[in-house]
Amino acid sequence: MTRTAPPSEISINQSRQKSSDPYLGLLPLLTNEGLESIHQVDSKNQYGLDQQTNIVDELPLTIKVDGDELVTLMTLGSRPELLVLGYLRNQTLFDHPGQIKSIQVDWDRELAEVTTRDGNGLQGFDTSRKTVTTGCGQGTILSCTLDKLYEHRLPQNTLRQSEVYEVLNRVKDHNKAYRAAGSVHGCGLCQAGEVLMFIEDVGRHNAMDTISGDMWIQNMSGHDKIFYTTGRLTSEIVMKSALMGVPVLVSRNGTTNMGYELAVELGVTLIARAKSRQFCALNASNLIFDMPPPIPTHMQSTKQEVN
Repeated sequence: MTRTAPPSEISINQSRQKSSDPYLGLLPLLTNEGLESIHQVDSKNQYGLDQQTNIVDELPLTIKVDGDELVTLMTLGSRPELLVLGYLRNQTLFDHPGQIKSIQVDWDRELAEVTTRDGNGLQGFDTSRKTVTTGCGQGTILSCTLDKLYEHRLPQNTLRQSEVYEVLNRVKDHNKAYRAAGSVHGCGLCQAGEVLMFIEDVGRHNAMDTISGDMWIQNMSGHDKIFYTTGRLTSEIVMKSALMGVPVLVSRNGTTNMGYELAVELGVTLIARAKSRQFCALNASNLIFDMPPPIPTHMQSTKQEVN
């Protein structure tokens, strides 16, 4: 199956055609091989009774670029083309999506074939050295990604407490796979309290890459967005947020010290352990407390000491 939109030769922005890069403004042709990720299997409950249980897929998808194998990702397979596109973007292997002619996913071969327009593939990139990250399903970071990372320092925009609360309220309606079967992480891209896109996958890095791919192909800026994830705010997640241009990360989980230190260096605000009206804000001098709940009596002396 082939997507009818966006076609491969549509211009993102006609004014960008003046660039010396002949491929800037073009979009890749993508197949549309997304899979239904939830299945029912026989099981028994704690009473010994037969029942049907929902489970999610976990499938290998090997990415080849102009015939050269790059990496194998474990994924639900719901949006594989965007996952591949976002992975390539967040590994800084391409400057813009127009450099990619097509992405063809074939589940029978568990393969995503990426064809570039110039046919040079991965020439000039050091893809031999990989860092295995803490991501579910084991994420990877290429050495060439780290080389370009500090080109993506972000300015910190004003962030309101009420925006954080609105994000937490809205994302609850989007975790379909988790409610049905568990075993997944969810990520959402939000703006002005609205959830623009939400993706679930077996690893938070996959879900983040898929959203990154969607943003990339739509030429969508991240500077005024908030990124929500159910997973830990590790160094890998902070890196990808900076590469996507998104200055705020919100998670119901915590952060690591490396994730925090990198957030400070790259200008990313972390809102960790965010549930209901509670959160822990780090690197958050830009946060305006416009909806603070009453401070409990036992914490008031601590508040005064901090001030």
